Amino acid sequence: MHIEPELVSPEKMLLAFGTAAAAAGYTAKLAWDSIREQGPLSLVARSALGTAAVFAFFELLPHHPVGVSEVHLILGSTLLLVLGAAPAAIGLALGLLLQGLFFAPFDLPQYFANVTTLLVPLFAIKLVADRIIRPDTPYVDLRYSQALALSATYQGGVVLWVGFWALYGQGLGAENITAVASFGAAYMLVVLAEPLIDLAILAGAKLVRGLGRTGLVTRRLYA
Repeated sequence: MHIEPELVSPEKMLLAFGTAAAAAGYTAKLAWDSIREQGPLSLVARSALGTAAVFAFFELLPHHPVGVSEVHLILGSTLLLVLGAAPAAIGLALGLLLQGLFFAPFDLPQYFANVTTLLVPLFAIKLVADRIIRPDTPYVDLRYSQALALSATYQGGVVLWVGFWALYGQGLGAENITAVASFGAAYMLVVLAEPLIDLAILAGAKLVRGLGRTGLVTRRLYA
């Protein structure tokens, strides 16, 4: 997922520096909470897994240009449910950076806008998860309706942020609005697949509960 090069001019990109800095600050807070809960080694290990997963999402899974961006299968809710919020955020940021450094250097000028687009919806689904999933319910026992709510929140947030950057950068012309709408319509198709993927992965995790003792998954997955 990335906004197209030069969609936002360099002078307007200053806003993205601010939004990315705010996202980094909240990620640091989540990371500190994770260290207190499961220790620094677990955070590092889960963040490494998240980075590898995100890099694979970008480079190995199908992705197609539509409108102002590309449609990727970025499993934000899956990362949150399996690894936790902080490792998911770190993995998204580092995976996006690695993609830019090694495969898509033309995306690097938009990095701060793109990382905002990935992280802020992740923070939103953490808030949604805290509200709709009872504290005594492990994530492996999630219902389809809950998985659907998380996926719709994340993918919808991505669409809103991409739309914002496109309209902020290129204005309200008919062609730009049409490109944003076509991207949004295509991207929301991911919502049809992601909840099923989440439930399949959670069902698999339910069969290997020993993972909960390794520090490689969030404690909330089983507890």
